[in-house]
Formats: sequence, C-alpha cells, structure tokens
Amino acid sequence: MLKIGLIGLGFMGRTHLENYARLEAEGVAIQVVALCDVDPEKLEGKAQAGNIDTGDSGLDFNRYAKYTSVAEMLEKEQLDMVDITLPTFLHKEISVQCLNAGVHVLCEKPMAGSVEECEAMIAAAEANGKQLMIGQCLRFWPAYVYLKDVIEKGTYGKVTSGFFYRGGATPTWGPWLIDKSKSGGALLDMHVHDIDMINWLFDKPEAVSTLARNVVPGSGYDIVSTNYLYPDGKVINAQADWTLEGDYGFDMQFRVNFEKGNLIFNADGLKVNENAGSGFKPDISPEMGYYLELKYFVETLIAGGTVTTATPASTQATIEIVVAEMASADQKGAWVSLN
Repeated sequence: MLKIGLIGLGFMGRTHLENYARLEAEGVAIQVVALCDVDPEKLEGKAQAGNIDTGDSGLDFNRYAKYTSVAEMLEKEQLDMVDITLPTFLHKEISVQCLNAGVHVLCEKPMAGSVEECEAMIAAAEANGKQLMIGQCLRFWPAYVYLKDVIEKGTYGKVTSGFFYRGGATPTWGPWLIDKSKSGGALLDMHVHDIDMINWLFDKPEAVSTLARNVVPGSGYDIVSTNYLYPDGKVINAQADWTLEGDYGFDMQFRVNFEKGNLIFNADGLKVNENAGSGFKPDISPEMGYYLELKYFVETLIAGGTVTTATPASTQATIEIVVAEMASADQKGAWVSLN
C-alpha cells in the first residue's frame, strides 16, 4: 500500500485529493494518510475554486491526519510519497526537504522559478534514489496525447505550423498568483502549460521571441505571445492571457497543421481534418489530465518503475524556455537563443 501525504490544499490540492479518493475507490493500492497546510480552514475542506471544474467526490476530511508543518508530518508519518501543490516559490524548498526525508515527490507545475532551483530538485532526487515528477498535466491530457502520437508516427506528414493558447480571468484563488516574485505571472504559471507542450512535442527551440505586457500591477507579464524558432522552419506560436474578465470563462486550445491535414482542439473537443478526406472526431478518453497523471505516477511507484513521461530533465528544459521568454519579453521581443 502506497502511503501518501498531500501538501497544500488550495484549488489544485483539493483537485488532487479528489482524484486520489477516486483511485482508492477503484482499487489502486494507495492511501492518502495525511494532509498538510498552514491554513487550518483548508484542512477542513474549505478551498476556493479554480478555473476548471474538476468535480467533487464529497470528501470526508476527518479520515486524514492533519498537519500545519511539513517537518512534523514527515517525522510522524510513514510516507512513501508526497504530492506538493504549494505556490511556485515553495516548490524547490519543500521538494528537496521531502526528497531528503526519503520519499518520492510529485510536485505541481511549474517545476520552479529558476533553472538553478530545478537543478537542486533533480540533485536531491538522484542523491536519495527517489522519483521526482512535475505535474505538467497536459502531457496526460488525451487530446494532447493524441497530438503527440500523430506527430511521432508521422500520420499526416511533418508539422508545418502550430498555435497554442489558453486564457481566462486574473486568478483570485490565491493572492500569491498576482505577485510576480512568487508566481512569475501568467508567463510562468499559465503560459508554462503550452511552453511545456511545445517542448514535449517538438523539443527545445533554437530561440524564442516574446512580446508581453503587464496589466495587473505587480503580477508580472499577464498577456504573452511567443514565436519559437526551429531548424526545419515550422511556424510555432503560443499565447496566454489572464486578463479576460466578465463572462469569458476559461479556454484552452491548439491548432496544428501538417503536410496532409490538421488537428484542432477547442471547447468543442478534438477534430482531425484530413486534406484528402472528411473531418472526424477521434475516439479519445474523456478523462482529465489531472486524474491520468496521478494514476500514472502512483502506478509507476507501485510497480517499482521509473518516470518516463514527464522526466525532471524534460520539465527543467521547459523552465529553460520560460527563462528565455522572460528575457525576450524584457527586450521587447528580441530573439533569445537556447543553445
């Protein structure tokens, strides 16, 4: 039985807990035994909603041991892994603390605020012989997994262009999110999803050019548009905007064009348009990436395996791209090399 401690009970922590409860009910050999958060109210199940409806399983918070100190939880509980869903600026510190305590770590995205912090996390995992995975959930989101498969198999030939987007209102479920020093703004917190997809699908680009601006004072770049340079000439762009107020809601999408067709993903789902045939909606899983990533990680640990889908080195490369984009934005779109 894999014993889990969950650290952080905001929107994403609550989402993870819901999915662990589901996995337990499905017979996966796991048990969340402890919760940790500095806010006692969150330990009782009071958390603000985020930008995606992730469901509600009617959790009984009385079944868990509760802590306001990570050190105390690690000392008193016999844990196999921890799931860290804390603000970004705490990722490195708490991940290293837990890895050094001899437990496996799943840490929410983004990996950290700097490449140096990523390196420290990887070093701690290697020194202690423990698995570290970052919760870049789109690597498990069925529409993006389908896209990855099509690219790797060359089903429709080579990619000629691609556009990735996500947008919504300025987040209100945590004041740290609009503090650039703690969250990195929309570029690091929201745009990182599509940066990670571009890295995962196409590898690191040769260079990036980013135009961005700040609207909410102190929040960092909250409107972003980046072009990615690849040696084969494919035209790749990604945009993010978390200043879309009113009834806009939340939206994520992609459009990828191939030599023999294109794939479109939006609120209507995933559609494949073949150049020489009729368009169709492929049969993909209806599950959210949150559930699938947690299932993958715990089942990998139970089997004694090694993480291969979201390796620490790969997610560190995503942060390297983030850093380059920030440098480009600071220079009003100048091309910044990643070589």
